[in-house]
Amino acid sequence: MFVDTCKSGKYKRVLLRTSYRENGKVKHKTVGNLTGCTEEEIEAVKLALRHKDDLTNLGNIREDVQASQGRRFGDIWLVYQKARELGIEKALGKSRQGKLALWQVIARVIDQGSRLSAVRLAANSATGDILDFAKGFCEDDLYRNLEWMSDNQSNIEKKLFRRQDNSGEQYYLYDVTSCYLEGMDNHFAAFGYNRDGKKGKRQITIGLLCDGNGIPVSVEVFQGNTSDMSTVSSQLNKLAEDFGAENIALVGDRGMIKAPQIDDITSETYRFNYITALDKKEINTLLKDETLQMELFDEKLTEVIEGGVRYILRRNPERKADIEKNRTEKIAAVNRYIEQQNQYLIEHPKAWTEVAERRIREKIEKLNIADFLRIEKNGKRQFTYSIDKDTLQKTAKLDGCYVIKTDIERADADKDEIHNRYKDLAKVEWAFRTSKKEVLEMQPVHVRTEKSTRGHVFVIMMAYMITQALRQEWQNLDITVPEGLDALSSLCTVGVSITEAAKCNKLPQPNEMTRKLLDAANVTLPEAIPRKNIKIDTRHKLRNNS
Repeated sequence: MFVDTCKSGKYKRVLLRTSYRENGKVKHKTVGNLTGCTEEEIEAVKLALRHKDDLTNLGNIREDVQASQGRRFGDIWLVYQKARELGIEKALGKSRQGKLALWQVIARVIDQGSRLSAVRLAANSATGDILDFAKGFCEDDLYRNLEWMSDNQSNIEKKLFRRQDNSGEQYYLYDVTSCYLEGMDNHFAAFGYNRDGKKGKRQITIGLLCDGNGIPVSVEVFQGNTSDMSTVSSQLNKLAEDFGAENIALVGDRGMIKAPQIDDITSETYRFNYITALDKKEINTLLKDETLQMELFDEKLTEVIEGGVRYILRRNPERKADIEKNRTEKIAAVNRYIEQQNQYLIEHPKAWTEVAERRIREKIEKLNIADFLRIEKNGKRQFTYSIDKDTLQKTAKLDGCYVIKTDIERADADKDEIHNRYKDLAKVEWAFRTSKKEVLEMQPVHVRTEKSTRGHVFVIMMAYMITQALRQEWQNLDITVPEGLDALSSLCTVGVSITEAAKCNKLPQPNEMTRKLLDAANVTLPEAIPRKNIKIDTRHKLRNNS
């Protein structure tokens, strides 16, 4: 049954009609004439027909239809749709634990807070309706859910890997970072090489494995004092055993893949290839035995093959200029500091020159220029410096120079391909920046147990997958992911009640910016969603300081 409206000039007729089939032909039958009805009455009939499968009794529209302010919807709906598109929802499953895990991923993309704040966000939004929770939850449920994710991480990663269709992927990118902790009770807590500039803070070490496009396929947590090189073997096992990868190349930086790791990568167990880079000591060794020559370092790529190993060489002029400028600024900083100490000694005749000398040497050591800069006494209580030009020349010899090393055959990839694939490690570095600080705020880590820490990091890996997809889809809108999600958060549902038996959440028409964001992400809004009134609340309440 449907309302058939026809206009001809100033005349208009409105009929209530039904369709049926007779002798294979579709025919229409007029049930009633609505032409004399008001616009409101006609819209009421249309509303009743639209919801004929949902509502048993519309009653009187003016009296029984009630509209109320609904809950936050737009940003949560969009992130949920992206999680479905990327296969995250399917990988986590439709069980209660799978839904709790999915909510933790969505909340991390939107809010970046604690488990407590994730519950508060869910309580003030349409989360229960969107994810179809059967009952509510609190922060304790989310902490237990982190353990569930840790226990099931391997299976979830396998499902995500298959969903991304990496069967033909040739290159995998791997890098390691550290993440500092608040407190000292974390299972993985240890003092190690600190990448965050947080002195006196214990840390955890995190290894991230991505495909050639920079999309994460696995993440692993290690003790905070774990060396980069010792994390490689577990990634090889994942690629070979969990993901069934064959004929691939592992790409890692100069501190990651050394001779022992190369032996493992190319062993009979894996038969993989590798792409890495050499540090300055290794480059100098190759220059000394004349495998390489300084003349080969040029702005254009050059290549040397020795013993089945390919070396791709380049001198980056921009990087060379940056290093020279940085070195000059360090020398100038030492000169200013020496002048300050000299002035202090003049103004304080009883001050010890030994203390001033020690401070100057510490400054030089801190700036890492002690190999060519010498401190000298100029008179009894004054200091100056000199530069060892021969040592400086040796130090500056490799400014801007780098060497990429691989065992991939020329027939499989030329030097430009190898160079570009090594540079793709920047995609993993971008993932670390996004996950640790800029968007997802992984650090500082507050969880303590082994499983909750693994679950926390795994949540952030999946959240980054969504953030990365949104960043690519919104790049032409001149808006960041946090800004876009903030704009979408203003899109709230409207609660509609039509008699006590029928309730739903309607969506208003989005504004122009919201529509652009949704269209760019290829996400459509539903006309309405059920209203379940699931109780979601925190167990711990805010303190009353009054």
